[in-house]
Amino acid sequence: MANFILIGICILAGIFFRKSKTLPKDAHKGINAWIIYVALPAVSFKYLPHITWTKDLLFPALAPVVVWMFGWLFITLYSQFRNISKATSGGLKLISSLSNTSFVGFPLIIAYFSEKELAIAIICDQVTFTLLSTIGIIVAIRSSQQQKLNVKLVLKKVLTFPPLIGCILALTVPRYIDLSALDVLFDKLAGTVGPLALFSIGLQLKFGGWFGEIKHISFALLFKLILAPLAILMIALLLGMNGIITKITIFEMAMPTLLTAGVVADQYNLNPKLSNLVVGLGILLSFITTAIWWFVLTQFGLF
Repeated sequence: MANFILIGICILAGIFFRKSKTLPKDAHKGINAWIIYVALPAVSFKYLPHITWTKDLLFPALAPVVVWMFGWLFITLYSQFRNISKATSGGLKLISSLSNTSFVGFPLIIAYFSEKELAIAIICDQVTFTLLSTIGIIVAIRSSQQQKLNVKLVLKKVLTFPPLIGCILALTVPRYIDLSALDVLFDKLAGTVGPLALFSIGLQLKFGGWFGEIKHISFALLFKLILAPLAILMIALLLGMNGIITKITIFEMAMPTLLTAGVVADQYNLNPKLSNLVVGLGILLSFITTAIWWFVLTQFGLF
């Protein structure tokens, strides 16, 4: 219960400070910079060196790829049926197919399961960002037609992303250097992810003008919050998978839209109003839908 109270306090605090204009307009950017450049790499160093790598960990690595493929197909068919613009279609693909596996996912995993399960979530998160930085950027460029596809730019975005660098270093450096003396530091830094991520979300939540986009919003959130995790659940059942890795993977795929996907949609002018609404409303609705998914995963004896 304490974790849920903390979640509510952090988000409400963010909303309060945004409306009161106490903080600068772009204060969330500084907070996000701390999370991306410091806190998330610390999470990798805290958990990844202690993971026992098995073939079961392929599931959290492949799940985001499967969700992306299904999302791309779902939105492509919807776009043809509704005859919507290329820009809106591209924006919907970005915001429907990528899960918020860290900013929302990490705090909710701690609340519903335990902090040690973040090691599994990190795998989902790194694959999710790689998808955004490669295929996501390609979709954004092709949908906006603002600039030509630049392979060097895509590679630079992937290879210079701090959490990915942290992930690679956390998997390699401890094999040669004993970093146990820094465990307390990594623990303190990693502990800032949840509260600051939720506070940042509160600073960015906006809901004005949602009714005019209700059809697009409904289809995007239907896939992101319901159909995406359902697809991964069905695959797990068909493969006869079980255990905590399976549960965490499905739970991560039930998260709302990746915040950075909304930022990319805004940068490439892919109906940014729609993207921001899906991000904001999705986060709020996800507190209800993830509770339902947690109940399904833990109480129905599926795994």
